[in-house]
Amino acid sequence: MLAIASTAAQGATRVTEFKGTGNTTTAIFRVESPWVLDWRLDGDYEQMMGLEITLVEAKTGKHLGRVLYTKRRGNGAKLFHTAGLYQLRVSSTLARWTVKIEQLTREEAELYTPKGAN
Repeated sequence: MLAIASTAAQGATRVTEFKGTGNTTTAIFRVESPWVLDWRLDGDYEQMMGLEITLVEAKTGKHLGRVLYTKRRGNGAKLFHTAGLYQLRVSSTLARWTVKIEQLTREEAELYTPKGAN
């Protein structure tokens, strides 16, 4: 998993989108490598909001790792180089969240820059 500081790729193909205000396990989605998880968090209570997203292997329910943990409004993206059948476990507090899963080409994935890199 790699944190990236780039906007969503221009030619990315949307696989699915999830929105909510509470805790949920998303529907199953299938992606090929590479793909990106594009997230946005907003809320009315800046000091009390939070969002945690965990990636889960859909067939086994195996926890693959925390994708995101934040207590601030904002947005970002994570680039993945693994294909599979996945779900997301989303836990939020006093927040509105949106998560988009987008399929990329290898060329599009090369345009993403790790956060802090210039």
